[in-house]
Amino acid sequence: MTTIDEKYMKRAISLARQGAGWVNPNPMVGAVLVKDSRIIGEGFHEFFGGPHAEVNAICSVSDLSGEQVAGSTLYVTLEPCSHQGKTPPCVNLIAEKKIAKVVIGIADQNPMVNGAGIRFLKEQGIEVTVGVMEEQIKELNEVFIKYIQTGLPFVVLKSAMTLDGKIATVTNASRWITGEASRRKVHHMRQQFGAVLIGVDTVIFDDPLLNIRLKGEWKNPLKVIADTHGRIPMQSKVLTNDPQLTIVATTQLADPHKLKDIERAGAQILICPVKDDKVDLAFVMKSLGAMAIDSVMIEGGSTIAFSALKEGLVDKLICFIAPKILGGVNAPTAVGGTGISSMEDAIDLVNLRTRKVGCDLMIESWIKK
Repeated sequence: MTTIDEKYMKRAISLARQGAGWVNPNPMVGAVLVKDSRIIGEGFHEFFGGPHAEVNAICSVSDLSGEQVAGSTLYVTLEPCSHQGKTPPCVNLIAEKKIAKVVIGIADQNPMVNGAGIRFLKEQGIEVTVGVMEEQIKELNEVFIKYIQTGLPFVVLKSAMTLDGKIATVTNASRWITGEASRRKVHHMRQQFGAVLIGVDTVIFDDPLLNIRLKGEWKNPLKVIADTHGRIPMQSKVLTNDPQLTIVATTQLADPHKLKDIERAGAQILICPVKDDKVDLAFVMKSLGAMAIDSVMIEGGSTIAFSALKEGLVDKLICFIAPKILGGVNAPTAVGGTGISSMEDAIDLVNLRTRKVGCDLMIESWIKK
């Protein structure tokens, strides 16, 4: 790997990020075509079912006769596909255009096709380099990698708290703990996830919309409510605003007449097993994965946060900490539940990162597996 390879791969990564939230459950992929030490074409995977990054990069070149593309080097974040899916195989087009060299960030993480595209390119006499900025690209596509390998969604636990760890006052008032910049950031995050998940208590106390309220074009996530006994108020915003995007994950303990009312309102019902007197969240995640939902952001509250952590369902944490103190022994904290009894069993976090968002501190970390 050379610094030149890194230079162009960084550009490909930057392009790939533009597909965040639009390509799920496909990976984010960027591609750059280089000839005579200059970029002649760029592209990224723009939306699910659309042309792949390599195709967009080749099509962006002004001279499509093949004379300019021929002999160039293609930098692409992910191994080009060699199978027919929603679009034709990219490796065929690469060979047809007589591209001389392909520099790949990571091999395709799909176990069924891993390495097939690389083998095809080499068989065509094309020089191939693999593993440029591999770790950065794996992190970029951590959602895709988990989903394609396990069939389960990548799960992020998001919380907003005061400096003393409170997510609401003793009277359950929570608007607003964090500043406007943090709240805007959360709306951007929702675009990148297939679903957001909250507990029914959050619906009862906060009545959130769980949609994206930003200027421009956005794709609202699926709204999943964990509600063991069917307590969700019929007038709640998730049932009166775009109810077709709402799933109420409940159990046989709920009143069947209430569940019929929820369905008539336009929402979906997911009947789940009961675990520890609550909705079995592992079942919810398996069900969402079967629906091609590749990612879930848990947004509240403290009980569901602890349940998800205890069950080992969470992959990553994102915490927004506001420079405020609330106090109150009965004020809810970010993670509630029964708690962990010994330090040896504490959930360890790795790769801690911090940055300021407005007046707040954003902490990003991963669960140590």
